[in-house]
Amino acid sequence: MNAIFIVLPILTLLMFDLGLTLKPQDFRLIAQRPKPIIIGLIGQIILLPLIAWCIISLSSSLSLTSSLSPLFIIGIMLVACSPGGSSSNVFSMLAKGDVALSVTLTACSSIITLFTLPLIMAWVTSGVGEAVDIHLPIGNLLIQNIVLMVVPISIGFIVNIYRSDAAEKIHNVLKRIAMPALVLLVTIFFIQHKETIVREFASLGLAMTLLILSTTGCGALLSWLLKLTTKERRTLVIEIGMQNAAQAITIACSPLIFNNEVIAIPAIIYALMMNLILLVYVGITKLPINH
Repeated sequence: MNAIFIVLPILTLLMFDLGLTLKPQDFRLIAQRPKPIIIGLIGQIILLPLIAWCIISLSSSLSLTSSLSPLFIIGIMLVACSPGGSSSNVFSMLAKGDVALSVTLTACSSIITLFTLPLIMAWVTSGVGEAVDIHLPIGNLLIQNIVLMVVPISIGFIVNIYRSDAAEKIHNVLKRIAMPALVLLVTIFFIQHKETIVREFASLGLAMTLLILSTTGCGALLSWLLKLTTKERRTLVIEIGMQNAAQAITIACSPLIFNNEVIAIPAIIYALMMNLILLVYVGITKLPINH
């Protein structure tokens, strides 16, 4: 089974669901509370790709893991360049964070990465893609992201403006479908690429775990240095650490772009480690604090 036929509807539903949760006042947060939004976007758009590239370079130069193949390097950078995941809104709620801030950051990063992702990935593929004959058709990438992300987000946003009652009902259904659908996708990928995943898990698992821990740590440090509230700090830790793995998988598998499921393997491992680590973080936020 070609994973693209599963991941396409999943990504579209996730983006439509994100649109259903958006309200005009979410965008007014940019003017009302610019500091946490700017910090969050710097973490997602700038720090994540930089940290990912440092981890790739470090793992190769110090031989901390087996040498990462060009396809895996492209896959790791693809995850790092993706926008925030819509599941971050649920994790922010569970961690008693700032859900409105989470929604705003996810929406803003989804728009900004329409432009930053092609630029960064064009640089990455020009450097390492030649060895495996991988090239980035930037026009196709832009068109696909607009169709699969901007359009469903916009439709969901419009539905929420004019039919907020219906939007809430649809959202309540979709948020229950999203996680089982992602689990199905991961299961199918694992079955199809079991040997590769098992063989490369030591190197990729370490790289992805380092990426998540480094980025969430940066989010916590920046929030603390700039004296954000506890709710804002928890949200930024989650937002900076949780990327849209479904989009990375879609780009990797799409016949219009990379058409290579091996490139999607880092995103699959990232999704697994990301959920495990952030579930632990949510659990820590619920621990009683002794004064």
